[in-house]
Amino acid sequence: MLVLGIETSCDDTGVALYDGARGVLLSHALYSQTALHAPYGGVVPELASRDHIRRVLPLTDGILKESGCVLGDIEAIGYTAGPGLAGALLVGASVAHGLGYALGVPALGIHHLEGHLLAPLMVAPAPQFPFIALLVSGGHTQLMRVAGVGDYQLLGETLDDAAGEAFDKTAQLLGLGYPGGPAIAALADKGVPGHFELPRPMLHSGNLDLSFSGLKTAVALQIRAHTLDERMQANIAAEFQAAIVDVLIAKSLAALKLTGLRQLVVAGGVGANSALRAGLTRAALALHAEVFYPAPEFCTDNGAMIAHAAALRFRDPSLAATTRSGFAIKPRWPLSEANLRP
Repeated sequence: MLVLGIETSCDDTGVALYDGARGVLLSHALYSQTALHAPYGGVVPELASRDHIRRVLPLTDGILKESGCVLGDIEAIGYTAGPGLAGALLVGASVAHGLGYALGVPALGIHHLEGHLLAPLMVAPAPQFPFIALLVSGGHTQLMRVAGVGDYQLLGETLDDAAGEAFDKTAQLLGLGYPGGPAIAALADKGVPGHFELPRPMLHSGNLDLSFSGLKTAVALQIRAHTLDERMQANIAAEFQAAIVDVLIAKSLAALKLTGLRQLVVAGGVGANSALRAGLTRAALALHAEVFYPAPEFCTDNGAMIAHAAALRFRDPSLAATTRSGFAIKPRWPLSEANLRP
């Protein structure tokens, strides 16, 4: 089954063609709106929606040509139904259902986070169910137990800022550009962690919940107390990144120990952070555990993960039946409520 995937939940327009029968990604394309939103220090929803309208159909034409396919070859469509920005989600839903109606093929709404946490299954070697998933992005930081496609148990989540959000806000405090994650990671390479002492929030809370708002506040206090020169910027960035990494590693290992599982999947934009990857891989070895990462190009939002998740659901009629198949979006849509098996 040839599945077209459409991702328009926030500020990236992603489309992809996935061959579900062979388990092969035929083609994908992504347009990032980073330059569009950079002057504002964050995503402007109305601008994001309008840009999705301009990009989604030309990108779809491009991947069809690249793969040697035509519109009539598409047998199903998966699109992000939520969570995300309402206007941006409506663009993807409208295009998906319009094409689905014209082609006479089903259009299924896919949960954005499900796309992320299943993305590592596209790369060999792939993890086997069940496994622990660490979802770390600009809008979400969660630990999930994944028993199968559509079978997710929330173990812990951030009580305030997500890890990616903390990166963005701290980057603004340091006078860096948007998005904050890559900017802080690059600056951290020039600094020394430990030069400034920053907290590791909820490191010893006894549960799997997280919190990063206080860490951002601690950075603000350090900036107020010192002259912000290049060396200080780099040292704060290094200590801030180390604090985030320390907490994520500790909570991930605690989730593995709690469940007795030995496979950890890392997904979401922050999952591309090289310090987090290196630290998690080292720490997992001590537990005789294995960590799986999506390819860097599939860490951020993309159409491939949506096409892949839709293809997996089409393989199981009961899963396809529970997916949002009507013309609907859900900007607020907890994964634990929406994508459980019946």
